[in-house]
Amino acid sequence: MNRLRRDLSLLFIFGFFTLFSNVCSDLVISKLDRQIDLSSQIVRFTTSLKLENNGVEAVSKVLLPYPENQAKNLAFLLVTITEGKGKTKTSSDRLPVDVIHPEGMPSLTWYAVSLPKELSKGGSLTLEVKAVFTHLLTPFPEKITQADAQLVAFQDSAHYLSPYAVKVQSLTVKLPEPKVESYTKLENTKFSGSEIKYGPYENIPPFSLPTIIVHFANNKPFSVAQELVREIEVSHWGNVQVTENYNLIHAGAELKGEFSRLDYEERPHVRGASALRSLVARLPARAHSIYYRDEIGNISTSNVYSDSVKTLLEIEPRYPMFGGWRTAFTIGYGLPLQDFLFKSEGKRFLDITFGCPMNDMVIENIYVKVVLPEGSKDISVVAPFPSKETREAKLSHLDIAGRPVVVLEKKNVVPEHNQNFQVYYRFSSLSLLREPLMLVFGFLLFFVACIAYVHADLTISKSSSSYIAKLQWDEVQTAIQQFQNIMNRVLVIHNKLDASLRDLSRTGDVQACKAARKTADAFLKELTKELKPLLSFLQSSPQALHIVAKVEELVVKEKELQEKVMLKHSMVVDSYEKKSGGKDIDNRIAAVQQKITLLRQEVDDLLEVIDEI
Repeated sequence: MNRLRRDLSLLFIFGFFTLFSNVCSDLVISKLDRQIDLSSQIVRFTTSLKLENNGVEAVSKVLLPYPENQAKNLAFLLVTITEGKGKTKTSSDRLPVDVIHPEGMPSLTWYAVSLPKELSKGGSLTLEVKAVFTHLLTPFPEKITQADAQLVAFQDSAHYLSPYAVKVQSLTVKLPEPKVESYTKLENTKFSGSEIKYGPYENIPPFSLPTIIVHFANNKPFSVAQELVREIEVSHWGNVQVTENYNLIHAGAELKGEFSRLDYEERPHVRGASALRSLVARLPARAHSIYYRDEIGNISTSNVYSDSVKTLLEIEPRYPMFGGWRTAFTIGYGLPLQDFLFKSEGKRFLDITFGCPMNDMVIENIYVKVVLPEGSKDISVVAPFPSKETREAKLSHLDIAGRPVVVLEKKNVVPEHNQNFQVYYRFSSLSLLREPLMLVFGFLLFFVACIAYVHADLTISKSSSSYIAKLQWDEVQTAIQQFQNIMNRVLVIHNKLDASLRDLSRTGDVQACKAARKTADAFLKELTKELKPLLSFLQSSPQALHIVAKVEELVVKEKELQEKVMLKHSMVVDSYEKKSGGKDIDNRIAAVQQKITLLRQEVDDLLEVIDEI
């Protein structure tokens, strides 16, 4: 703690600044009330300054200095003029604020507030300054266990940093809970409830900066989106689609040691007091088609609550997030077009919120992409705060040149930036018909092409050599199929002759066997007649040169097989007529039967080869 106090105190050594107090002696702050809200990771300063002009000349600008450690983390600054108190208090519009570099002033970051009208001699007014800072709370210690509370340290000055003298001022520091580890005790310091009050202090000279340090427990998760990409796609067919991609980190005290799921489930508010368990997004009232997913897929642990004013989306990450842990996820939803798109002076304009819909989230880098319909032109942006603007193009379905995309980039974004901005553009209503007409003509051309294809004669010319060659090959294929059919029928006759021999051995009817032989001879003669013209055609056709040799070989083998089958048949019938025994018959035809078996295998192989060709 002493090291933190020593390091941070270096930022507030401004004693020498009193040398420059004469520069701003015309203005005096007669009364100053300052409140610092430390109830979340975002530090909010609200300062009420009653200014009096004691000089001779009128004043048109008021200077607001901030030390470098605060200025680099200043996310939002709003200055207004207020009148009245309590319920009758009213505020003016936002006053212009510019960064300046005044000569002869301390090395600080200076903001100049331009008054709507000059403050004349003896005049007074009350300014209310709202400043929002990020990363001002330092986890102390930097690493904690699962069972520890998250402690943070905050440092500032008990006096308001100002180039003007302050007659009376006070400071109130609001804490997230009514207990504190330690805090700096100065004169007129009081700790009550969850607030530390310093002052009132009177007649404070310029740049008087007594340091205060507050060390307290803040178990609210420090959810920081290192990058948020919001894509807002406008469709003139009635919908605005919003897609938000988050890259999130818990920026609080890092978890030291192992995480125990069992301990967390038993006592989540003790064994994970500072863990990020859920996030709540405040969406427009008529948001629909809401989804929540990460890199793995859809996540079911989410709830939606809606009424006539708002829609709340409560989401839970896949795991509780402790300090230093990261996650990435996407939420998306649709919005009715008529609620956000309007017309003005011949232009259309989108009026929608800029920042993140989740409370108390810090966004280090945000990219808001507004995707307009193709054909939009004369595009301009009106935003309530400065941002970097670029242009892109996005190709989608039925696009030709792509849809224009307005990209707004901003760093260090807080919930106060969740204000409406406008994107103006011109778009012809006739352009709405472009996509439907493209679909109609596309389908029309498709059907016309189908009709043309059905009725078109795509055959090759009958006089061409390729067409003639195709016809010749078709004839060869037909002849080969007929040849194969004849051969198969011949083999069937062979099988019938074998069957007649089996019947002979069973019945002994020689006459029936001779009749079967006579019928087979007649059929074989007819098939031989049918085979001759086919064989002649194949031998004469140039398209059959690669197959005719196999055909001729098959004819020779079949003729040889037919002779052996007939020889076997004659030998068996003759043996039965001579009353020979079964063993004698088998011995007599053994050599012939062996040759028949071999020839049948060769015939089958040739038929298979011809079929493959």
